[in-house]
Amino acid sequence: MTLLTIGSRELLKNFSLEMTAKDTESLETASRSIPAGTAVNLTYLANETTEMRIEAAQAIVDAGLSAVPHISARRLTSADELRDYLERLSAVGAVERLFLVGGDPSTPVGPFPDALSVIRSGRLGEFGVREVGITGYPEGHPDIAEATLWDALEQKLAALDRAGIEASVTTQVSFDSTAVAKWIAEVRGWGIEVPIRVGVPGPAGIKRLLGFARRLGVSANAALLKKYGASVTNLLGKSTPATFIERAAEEFARENVGDVRIHFYTFGGLVATAGWTRDYLADSGRRESRSLSQGESDADAS
Repeated sequence: MTLLTIGSRELLKNFSLEMTAKDTESLETASRSIPAGTAVNLTYLANETTEMRIEAAQAIVDAGLSAVPHISARRLTSADELRDYLERLSAVGAVERLFLVGGDPSTPVGPFPDALSVIRSGRLGEFGVREVGITGYPEGHPDIAEATLWDALEQKLAALDRAGIEASVTTQVSFDSTAVAKWIAEVRGWGIEVPIRVGVPGPAGIKRLLGFARRLGVSANAALLKKYGASVTNLLGKSTPATFIERAAEEFARENVGDVRIHFYTFGGLVATAGWTRDYLADSGRRESRSLSQGESDADAS
């Protein structure tokens, strides 16, 4: 492994983002700010129907983006439901890349207790699934022991490898770039070289951000939010991921991170996240150009 020095602009290249089926109406507007081929994860929520998910997957493909539908293992009622969903995703050209999660129900409603059981079902290969994303937890999980998380990560990656399916890891949302960098270094230390996408909130109101953090069991105390670039004393204010991304780039430059990119959880809306990312990349590109020009001027002067 080699040390990868990565700047904030480089970290944002080939970013991915997340949407729900209910975001389909705003996708057309958002897609004007999103580079063609960008991975768009489509969530698998209890209050959305299969029909809504298929329509959303079709809209992502039609927008020239790469659909990455989620499958929530514990929400699947049967092996037939899994097969039917994969078949319908295939019909709209949205089955090559998937993201597997265990899901929220504490008790499975069908035969799949976790993402690993979906992988081991053998169904994914039947429908031409080429890549599967799984979840990483840099700050742990409130209901799952640390050792169990590491064991599950290794088992899922091994099962995907045996199935001949490429793997990637997307982390749970985090406000602590230091914790993320340490976790990635530990992942690499275990010899795991798959691409990692670091989950970060898109631009959102502080109050909304705190609500999502509590719901997901993610640490978001006052000191951590200040480091992230937000303040709990201004709940009516808004936050952006700029500070996190810039600090993460610095952290990653000191660690052995390998292939790492950013994944946006669009708590503040798909259009807002897409627009912010477009503007940030454009602004950082201008700053980079000015810096290079200044360097060349200094060299000429010497």
